[in-house]
Amino acid sequence: MSGGNPPGVPAFLSTAAAAVVALLRRVGLWGRGLVIAAPYLWLFLFFLVPFLIVFRISFSDAVIAQPPYSDIVQLLEDTDLEQWKLQITLNLSTYLRLLTDDLYIYAYLSSLKMAAVSTLLCLLLGYPMAYAIARAKPSMRGPLMMLIILPFWTSFLIRVYAWIGILKANGVLANMLGAVGLVDSNWELLYSDVAVYIGITYSYLPFMILPLYATLEKLDPVLLEAAADLGCKPWEAFLKVTLPLSLPGIVAGSLLVFIPAVGEFVIPELLGGPDTLMIGRVLWNEFFSNRDWPVASAVAIALLLFLVVPIMVFQYVQARQQDGEERR
Repeated sequence: MSGGNPPGVPAFLSTAAAAVVALLRRVGLWGRGLVIAAPYLWLFLFFLVPFLIVFRISFSDAVIAQPPYSDIVQLLEDTDLEQWKLQITLNLSTYLRLLTDDLYIYAYLSSLKMAAVSTLLCLLLGYPMAYAIARAKPSMRGPLMMLIILPFWTSFLIRVYAWIGILKANGVLANMLGAVGLVDSNWELLYSDVAVYIGITYSYLPFMILPLYATLEKLDPVLLEAAADLGCKPWEAFLKVTLPLSLPGIVAGSLLVFIPAVGEFVIPELLGGPDTLMIGRVLWNEFFSNRDWPVASAVAIALLLFLVVPIMVFQYVQARQQDGEERR
């Protein structure tokens, strides 16, 4: 079999492809190296580059132009010296504004409170469900997990709008409670913090159940039998055996719920009232209503750092603990 070019492929394309492959092999980006570099390339293109763009805008000044922010790097000509000068202007007032304006401080604290309460509700509801699925018959685990994932087959907006029909005045919930005489006809739960908690808990509950199920399903039932033989009651065996061993799933599920819930915008906008202030709504208003892109970028950067730094510290401490256990 001849080693010529494939039919229909010009010779220069084959030569260029061979040169590219040789270059990738030389720098170690072929085979295993290419597989390892793929996620780093993805993070570079879709996380680091957008982050640097937003970070640059946060140091600009808001102007009435397109785009609505000034350049922080300018090349100026000095006519006296007949030279060009590179001028870098950084506006730090946007970050100082976040520390002095009560609006942003309250929005951050309110977002953290709502995210924490919603995460706790997801944990209280998701742990028994994940435990029940993990202890169900193997033939039933697949259908039960399908019921957990099934809401994802429906649009997120449609599911949130469905809660409007449930929580509004003369809605499903008001009519059911009114039929038994608990509330009057004008009662509604919509446009309140409780409605936001319900919406966030419902939307992010599967993100809590999935990692919990993955952890609980791997637990050996023999450990509980051994605890019972040693005289532990069922609740004592749960607290001393099941709960400590399921901590990785609890942490993973809590992070998957807490992080996106802090910056949630759609649910507070649709289910929350005018007093429901979260940083996602503030970010939207700064970008699209006030057209103040530098302040909006500073809000986004501060939110990202506020969430990423504790996670990195937690991972560092967890890695140190694992290293200490392995040395023992």
